[in-house]
Amino acid sequence: MAPKILLTNDDGVYAAGIRAAYRSVADLGDVTISAPAMQQSGVGRSISIFEPLRINKTNIDGITAYAVGGTPTDSVILGIFTIMKQMPDLVLSGFNIGENISTDTITTSGTIGAALEAASYGIPAIAASIQVTEEGAKFDDLRDYQHDFEVGIKVINKIAKNVLKHGLPDNVDLLNVNIPHFAENDTEIEITRLARKIFKTSVQERHDPRGRPYYWIDGDLVREEEEGTDVNAIMQKGHISITPISLDATSPIDFSDIEHLV
Repeated sequence: MAPKILLTNDDGVYAAGIRAAYRSVADLGDVTISAPAMQQSGVGRSISIFEPLRINKTNIDGITAYAVGGTPTDSVILGIFTIMKQMPDLVLSGFNIGENISTDTITTSGTIGAALEAASYGIPAIAASIQVTEEGAKFDDLRDYQHDFEVGIKVINKIAKNVLKHGLPDNVDLLNVNIPHFAENDTEIEITRLARKIFKTSVQERHDPRGRPYYWIDGDLVREEEEGTDVNAIMQKGHISITPISLDATSPIDFSDIEHLV
């Protein structure tokens, strides 16, 4: 039987990135698309537990897809338990428009949140993202986003094929793959660890017409980091970054090291 693949994202079911992601795995098995009906970037692994969810069957370039009125995590849950009614052999989340690197994005990205949800059921998962050259591009209407996805498609196809064949190594729950904006067929692939930060967080205070303050959280990108990190690979070298991620966030210390604190 052909492998069952669940495809999702956080940019929305109609985004250009998910159409490219479909092309990356279409020849590997039976693909089901379950993704948010609208843009859901930055929601992490949030789940809708206080409101009902709706699923609308739709069509994307002739491909059947399911638009979920919720988060990327909701889309994975409904994709598995309502639409497919079985555990898939692989979950692919992406292509996200905008790089997802460092601990900043691991804990906030809806793309990665969806992959983490899949991994929690023991399903091998891949999160795939494309670097942007202008931060504003992440927030545009992404249905017609113009980008040459061919390198990313080839990279994800190869990784997905190998994951379906061999599974993920012990203690690896998902692979976080980031493709430089100007990647070419010979762009080097680097296995990386998470950098600490990608955003230099700042807050802007502004005032409404009545003089009351309101705030925008923003910040410039960190562009230089230690060798071996995903930020270094993407921002400084222009390499493709693949970071193995584990759900177990327990600190790998000797527990006796914190006995004096309790």
